[in-house]
Amino acid sequence: MPVHPVVDERGAMSSDPFDHVTAEGPQTAVNGFDHPSSHVNGANCPIWADERFTGALVLADGTVLQGFGLGATGEAVGELCFNTAMTGYQEILTDPSYAGQIITFTFPHIGNVGANREDTETSNLAASSGVKGCVFRGKVTAPSNYRAGQSLDAWLKARGIIALSGVDTRALTALIREKGMPNAVIAHHPEGRFDFDALRRQAQGWSGIEGLDLARDVTSPQSYGWDETTWSWNQGYGQLDAPQFHVVAIDYGLKRNILRCLASQGCKVTVLPATATADDVLARKPDGVFLSNGPGDPAAMSDYAVPAIRGIVKSGVPVFGICLGHQLLALALGAKTHKMHQGHHGANHPVKDFTTGKVEITSMNHGFTVDRDTLPASVEETHVSLFDGSNCGIRVKGSPIFSVQYHPEASPGPQDSHYLFRRFVNHIRRQRDLETVEE
Repeated sequence: MPVHPVVDERGAMSSDPFDHVTAEGPQTAVNGFDHPSSHVNGANCPIWADERFTGALVLADGTVLQGFGLGATGEAVGELCFNTAMTGYQEILTDPSYAGQIITFTFPHIGNVGANREDTETSNLAASSGVKGCVFRGKVTAPSNYRAGQSLDAWLKARGIIALSGVDTRALTALIREKGMPNAVIAHHPEGRFDFDALRRQAQGWSGIEGLDLARDVTSPQSYGWDETTWSWNQGYGQLDAPQFHVVAIDYGLKRNILRCLASQGCKVTVLPATATADDVLARKPDGVFLSNGPGDPAAMSDYAVPAIRGIVKSGVPVFGICLGHQLLALALGAKTHKMHQGHHGANHPVKDFTTGKVEITSMNHGFTVDRDTLPASVEETHVSLFDGSNCGIRVKGSPIFSVQYHPEASPGPQDSHYLFRRFVNHIRRQRDLETVEE
């Protein structure tokens, strides 16, 4: 059975770190530099002594990676992906788009700034955390940040998220990059007792995300209004006092900062559940309609979300979609989507906007993509990933309808993509014969 990557006595890593198997079973070597230090008689001296592993990650192919558990205890099954962002772990772990997934963070130091009340992105606080677990390289230390309200460990426990530290995340990322996103089980038991065969069977028995409608699990069950605006240092979030426009946002797994960005453009926002029909939306008499991000396979929502969007498009009201909303809009317009090999998850993805010729640094989180070859003649590709050339944006020719695959509200550029919210509002302004603003 393949196991945790091994470092030999010289500190050199095997060219294939997942091939270390012995007759005695899974083995995990310890390197004095990489391994957490142990102490003898109070001396600050690392020793070659085994520590009890309290966490494990078991892949469907039988690969086992052991480490140190934190956060919630128990087991969870999901799709294993990696995220390359260096900051924003709290926003990532509360992004409903990660429902059904276990996140491997490639950046080694996670948890340094703790957690706080302001950085949560989940809009439906009544829903459980969509993310199934997370994997870290380094040990999670005590927080050192003036905004920290609690440690990451305590925050993970409170949200019911299982975490694993002490894992060679570079080797794990290489495995995902080469073999795709596997099904896996993450487990945390303080006694360190694991039935690896049972965990492997659990991972193998899970259906995977393809074909799953996960938006129903994370959407708000009822409508609500929103008027909170974006965050300012030393002031916190603001409030919209005099809205100019009314936008209806369909919640497929909506992030809070999207709502704040809309409110900061003068939009009073009414949020409706993912199951809202075109009649439900249009009855609110919106100036524009927003299609939110969210988790799961967009094709699995063809029986309710796609027909609703078709009805909205036919009405002529301006439409803006992000992430899953982008994919659903494409389906409603007649295109197709497909599963990606490793997906896009991170805050350093370059995207070119063909409408301006500019390149922007974007944040992405998606495992499905729009197939550009299936776009109808009435739809134009507007954005493309400079990493792999995949589609990142579309617009309907001659209509105020457009969408992007990435997350402009996540501000990795930091504000390279905020023009998209102004573009959306400009479509609304034109329909009301109002002067547009500079994008």
